Amino acid sequence: MTAQAIHVPPAAERITVLQGQALVSASPREEFTTVLGSCVATCLFDPEARVGGMNHFLLAEPPASATGFGVDEHYGVFLMELLINQMLAQGAIKSRLRAHLYGGANMRQGMAPIGSRNAEFARRFLERERIVLIRDDLGGNNARRVDFRPVEGRVRCRSVAPAMAPAIRPARRPLTGGEVELF
Repeated sequence: MTAQAIHVPPAAERITVLQGQALVSASPREEFTTVLGSCVATCLFDPEARVGGMNHFLLAEPPASATGFGVDEHYGVFLMELLINQMLAQGAIKSRLRAHLYGGANMRQGMAPIGSRNAEFARRFLERERIVLIRDDLGGNNARRVDFRPVEGRVRCRSVAPAMAPAIRPARRPLTGGEVELF
């Protein structure tokens, strides 16, 4: 018998995407992971450029009554633009972007439906930007763990115990420095 070499890909480096973050990678060795309750994570990838990214936003948009609104990384309106800009900077082309959306659960009975608002915002944003949504797992009342291989655009999403979901802690901390180009 002749022995054959079997190619075993190296283990992925797991990188946690926290609330208020958007991360992008073109490395086949990286995997992004996050746990969501009412928050939403957007996973974007360009299958030709082989680059992808994930964000994790806490709230969709600042309230209409907010005055003096600066850039706040907890809002989807900022993190969606940031994720797209980072993707384009790494060689992605907007017309080729494909998306997955996860989270948006309404975790506690009797509270405002923050998760539903987040999910609806994310869907509308992708539609408005003409980014193809290929899969979503939004709503309900279960927390989710999402693992995303950005280069391949592969996602695994599974339900987890509600206690695993991060607490909702909106903090108004305007970012200082950096630029975001709004489309």
